[in-house]
Amino acid sequence: MALTNKDPHNAREMARVLYLSGKAMRRQSRGKSIKAIENEIDAIRETAQERENAKLRGRRR
Repeated sequence: MALTNKDPHNAREMARVLYLSGKAMRRQSRGKSIKAIENEIDAIRETAQERENAKLRGRRR
């Protein structure tokens, strides 16, 4: 279930993205790379968007 009507993320994905964002900020403040975390966040967003697009395609038919 999405948090809002316009948001493709479900509650679990949103919590994961927020957690990873905080983790990335802490790592970046210590001067460490955050590329792997950014990639994981992008993968979560892509999965959520693909699911939402599939849902919309199903409604149009």
